[in-house]
Amino acid sequence: MTKVLILSDSHGLTEEIERITDRHQSEYMIHCGDSELDMDAPSLKPLIKVGGNCDSDTRFPSEQVIQIENLTFLITHGHLHHVKRNLMTLSYRAEEVNAQVVCYGHTHIAAAQKFDNQLFINPGSIRLPKARHEKTYAVLEWIDLDRIKVEFYTVDGNIIKELSYQTTIDEK
Repeated sequence: MTKVLILSDSHGLTEEIERITDRHQSEYMIHCGDSELDMDAPSLKPLIKVGGNCDSDTRFPSEQVIQIENLTFLITHGHLHHVKRNLMTLSYRAEEVNAQVVCYGHTHIAAAQKFDNQLFINPGSIRLPKARHEKTYAVLEWIDLDRIKVEFYTVDGNIIKELSYQTTIDEK
């Protein structure tokens, strides 16, 4: 089973990032920006990372496109794609890079949703959540593309069942 840990909007937190990455020990770990840390901060070392609108270290890329197993991921913070308005611009960008999974932050609102053959995951914020009181992050898991699951967790590691999302993705 492939697992991907997804964090965002930690806004200066380090101990919480370390506890979460230690807890999940995923081979793949993503931070969708607004860490407000240096690119080479020890707590960010195991993470694939991008910069957000609150990150001052210019070494952060604005996006990354990566392949994990049989899925292509677009990782971005989302502010450059106006995700607080809608996901249309981000969806177009995902289409341009042939991404089936889009990980983003910026809104601080935990959600997983699918449009056409694109799965959008916003892990929420582990510091300043919006629309919910829990500070959240996400874990994406799949055995095959017919059984894809996104679970959301509190910073303490408790699953938030009502946010769970299951779907399928067609191979490109």
